[in-house]
Amino acid sequence: MASTTEISYRPDVLVTSGKTFADVNNDVSAPLERWPNWKWWACFGVALSFLGIGVLLSADMFMTGLGVLGINQPIGWGTFIVNFVFWVGIGHAGTLISAILFLFRQKWRTGINRSAEAMTIFAVMTALLFPLIHTGRPWYAALWLLPYPNQRELWVNFRSPLLWDVFAVSTYFTISALFWYVGLIPDFASVRDRAKNKFRKLVYTILSMGWRGSNRNWSHYEVAYMLLAGLSTPLVLSVHSVVSFDLAVSNVPGWHTTIFPPYFVAGAIFSGFAMVVTLLVIVREAFGLKDYITVNHLEKMNKIIMATGMMVGYAYICEFFIAWYSGNPFETFAFVNRAFGPYWWAYWIMFSCNVFIPQIYWWKKMRTNIGVMFVVNLFVNIGMWFERYVITVTSLHRDFLPSSWHYYVPTWYDWGIALGSFGFFFTFFLLFCRLFPVIAMAEVKGVMASGEHVSKEKGVA
Repeated sequence: MASTTEISYRPDVLVTSGKTFADVNNDVSAPLERWPNWKWWACFGVALSFLGIGVLLSADMFMTGLGVLGINQPIGWGTFIVNFVFWVGIGHAGTLISAILFLFRQKWRTGINRSAEAMTIFAVMTALLFPLIHTGRPWYAALWLLPYPNQRELWVNFRSPLLWDVFAVSTYFTISALFWYVGLIPDFASVRDRAKNKFRKLVYTILSMGWRGSNRNWSHYEVAYMLLAGLSTPLVLSVHSVVSFDLAVSNVPGWHTTIFPPYFVAGAIFSGFAMVVTLLVIVREAFGLKDYITVNHLEKMNKIIMATGMMVGYAYICEFFIAWYSGNPFETFAFVNRAFGPYWWAYWIMFSCNVFIPQIYWWKKMRTNIGVMFVVNLFVNIGMWFERYVITVTSLHRDFLPSSWHYYVPTWYDWGIALGSFGFFFTFFLLFCRLFPVIAMAEVKGVMASGEHVSKEKGVA
């Protein structure tokens, strides 16, 4: 007979330490019912501080003008568009984990899907800030930019990929939010039934929408969840393809390429999974959920990170090959300039973090080590931010006319507002961990009912 500790690293074991259904309710509901510890407050304070810096700098920029940014001629797109694409990419992994893995009946998603779905919602919310901030006068944005019927005989340009972003990202956000909320309803009911405070009970009663756990409830829930999963799946592929059109439909060397849609989707999944693993490592350590977010869950995700990292590396190499094979001197120059021009440092940070560093996951010992995976996935997210920076800036700073060449240097406003976006994201994620169940209790219980967990009385051979 094998011990319970040894069982915890079996790939077919999804819940360790022989948890019962009551243990699941107690463990997952505990962070919601007790006062947060000092670690949570420290993280929340740091996130709020970053958010405050971003808000103050944004407000000053609105009053002063966009001249405080590092953008110039010919570099009209700077860190704001970089951050927009970065956060939309981060939002990819949540829907992928929940929707596609649900449709393929991958039961290992159950311990990690809730946090991943929340990450999607907050990442897309963060991304949507930047088109508004980038206008310089966001109070005019709703008046002039949104495609609503009006008497001004002035409409947005429906042929512009920037408008396609509005429809693609808003649709993705709406479906992802519904998918996330529907999955939360049974767990809200569990928290409601445990609540002892009247106000708390009222709030979770409203959120649970009258859930009683009847056969009728479960039948409607499964149909709705399946439909939303089916709607979400094509959106995972479409939304970042549409975002890539912002660049690909232009005539700028380095942007005008047909590889961008699959390249952006693979990169989004790559960075999104890296962010999910980073967040899950923190959640499992901070809230004592190691029996539900196991090393086996994280190892599977690290395998996907390694695979998508190789896809991204292939895309980098393919771009150089096509630029050379096309015989177009402008395309060739654009990519040679990326790797060996003034921004060589940004290119090689991108290449090292996204291609070289993830290769460490070929070794099982490395991809199952919590410290290693946390550091590696931090580097992946750094590399993916620099990928968007390299694509955006290096393709613009040296255009067709050498007389207009310029070097882009982000100012404190660029960096401070980018820092504020991380504060915005982590503020909402920390509030989510404090107020909502971070583990899908109903789905975990379904896995336990199928026997894919460790018996409490004795180990499994």
